[in-house]
Amino acid sequence: MMKTHTQPVIGVLGGGQLARMLALAGYPLGMRFVFFDPDPNACAGQVGPLISAGYDDTRALDEFMQRVDVVTFDFENVPLSTVRYVQQRRAVYPDPDVLEISQDRLLEKRFFQRLDLPVGPFFPVNSFSELAFGAKSYDFEGFLKTRRMGYDGKGQFRITPGADLKAIWQQAAGQPLVLEKRVGFKREISVISVRDSDGQILQYAITENKHNNGILATSTAPARHSENAQKAQEYARRIATELAYVGVLVVEFFETGEGVLINEMAPRVHNSGHWTIEGAMTSQFENHLRAVCGWPLGMTDSWGYAAMLNWIGSVPDIAHMPKQPHIHHHLYGKQPRPGRKVGHTTITAEGPAHLQQKVVAFAKQLSDSLNAAG
Repeated sequence: MMKTHTQPVIGVLGGGQLARMLALAGYPLGMRFVFFDPDPNACAGQVGPLISAGYDDTRALDEFMQRVDVVTFDFENVPLSTVRYVQQRRAVYPDPDVLEISQDRLLEKRFFQRLDLPVGPFFPVNSFSELAFGAKSYDFEGFLKTRRMGYDGKGQFRITPGADLKAIWQQAAGQPLVLEKRVGFKREISVISVRDSDGQILQYAITENKHNNGILATSTAPARHSENAQKAQEYARRIATELAYVGVLVVEFFETGEGVLINEMAPRVHNSGHWTIEGAMTSQFENHLRAVCGWPLGMTDSWGYAAMLNWIGSVPDIAHMPKQPHIHHHLYGKQPRPGRKVGHTTITAEGPAHLQQKVVAFAKQLSDSLNAAG
């Protein structure tokens, strides 16, 4: 891997909040950024130059490549053809081969199986008869998911004993699908790893996640202790090593009574790692940039305990709340919209009990503020 110069220009395919936070982490280090996104109002454009064009616009991509030294992306659904085109002239991290796996749920699960890693039961679905057979095999407890473009609860259909399979098939037909058996789990956790081009892997504290309607609502780190922690970290390291990965890689797990099952991986900085901005010695964003630029990685130790609260759809009126040293707000500059991630708040503390007290106090403060406004 060629190491970039001391003031590299990083190109980011995708201009959402993750690209924005990458830039905010890189600017203090002397890095510069250029974003590429079809949306001219992409929020990363508020903090750096944005080239707005379709992902198939080779002329715009050529301009993008002329202005940057190295390229990464802020979401895994950038068209593979676009990333491979860019890779012809600029180094791209993570490698597009990783994208090819992560963009397809079926390929991803088979990849995990090839490494002899634990995944829940799944069944490829290409016809109604296959859906009916799979649903019966799983006792009508599962999720029918699109193999591509499924995130934040999108492209998912709940299968239950009373579900109308024909209606579900009519909604989902025409797309490659996979049926996953519903897993009874105690909690969801994620392992955030960063790997450099020399093969060094560092990992952050295991994060415990809670979702609402398929969208991440809260993340807490370090997660409550579990005997499965080391195994989950080992699995994540094996994945990063097998992929010769460069950058931040997040692997999500279901923790069950028997151990852990891999849910999916995210080949990028991740919502469940936002707490690292204030809660770790080096944020996931800075470490991702360090890895793709060939710089030494930063320490991933936690300062204490942290809880990240996602703001979905709208953001509370934080402007009139008293500033607290342990409460950190991040707004993404996005217009409010149902189901849209528009910001997050991180609360830090020295211990888990103290953290819980601060979260409860913040919730009361927020409630009082809303009542006063109403």
